[in-house]
Amino acid sequence: MSTTVNVAASTDIDFKLGLYRSQVALRQFEKRAYDLFLENLVKGTSHLSLGQEAIASGFAAAMRPTDWTFATYRGHAHTLARGVPMTPVLAELLGRTNGLMAGKGGSMHLTSVEHGVMGSYAIIGAHLPIACGAAWSAQYRGTDQVAVCFFGDGSTNIGAFHEALNFAAVWKLPVVFVCENNLWMEYTRTTEVTAVANPAADRASAYGLESIIVDGNDADAVYEVALAAITKAREGGGPSMIEAKTYRHGGHSRADPGKYRPDDEVAEWLAKDPIPRYHTRLLELGVPETKLVEIEKAVADEVELATEEAKAGAIPGEDLLMKDVWADGGSAWRN
Repeated sequence: MSTTVNVAASTDIDFKLGLYRSQVALRQFEKRAYDLFLENLVKGTSHLSLGQEAIASGFAAAMRPTDWTFATYRGHAHTLARGVPMTPVLAELLGRTNGLMAGKGGSMHLTSVEHGVMGSYAIIGAHLPIACGAAWSAQYRGTDQVAVCFFGDGSTNIGAFHEALNFAAVWKLPVVFVCENNLWMEYTRTTEVTAVANPAADRASAYGLESIIVDGNDADAVYEVALAAITKAREGGGPSMIEAKTYRHGGHSRADPGKYRPDDEVAEWLAKDPIPRYHTRLLELGVPETKLVEIEKAVADEVELATEEAKAGAIPGEDLLMKDVWADGGSAWRN
């Protein structure tokens, strides 16, 4: 039996405006990343989370600076939501030296230990056991840190998913697993190759965990369920498994037009877009339209500045080829 969570968060307007700004920033950033990809400025491929912003924003709002985020290759939003500035993220996508990893990681490997962003992982499900390791270290050291691990619905059919949940449950680790269920595992509808309707929530009980489903397009609902799960983990209550129902507006990656998805399905989910939805909620709470426009304009200016700063970054040279490949930072010891 699953617990479906869909509630209103705190009525504090400043808090809600912060959630709105976060979602708008993630949306505008990725739209710009898409435009730059079409201009052949983004190096390699990229996987956007347009339409899924409420999950990253809601969880980031519930986390402390000392907590850890583990994301998939669709990790731009989670990286930015934890407070990483736009410029180094965009510069990383462009393959410039002022990027988050000096242009060597690209879109699928964003990492900022300073902000608790412990990596974006390109191998499906590979980061779930790693998140357990981080949580185990917090438990061993006696800190109150919590690891929050995001993954797609496709990961629930990977062995690492089941191994990680079992390990976390046995050791009562301070980790929160978050399945961003956008219905499609790359080009295949998840329900067509999965034995249960809710790929994460319906399996939680096998590991003694509560089955939790949340509306992943409602930032308030996401925040509430995130806060409860993170607080539980922080206080020694062990792991949680949350399935957030959402939908990506585009295809799997920038090379995928997503034409395999039925038009009526796409239209249905576009109508559930988390940002217009939250915009309307704020208006209903008495926030003037001018305030929301002001936020949107400020974000647009931030994106423009980040774009110019990222483009101004230098192209990596040969001096960076061997940097960070060996433990001492270079290859001189081999010569």
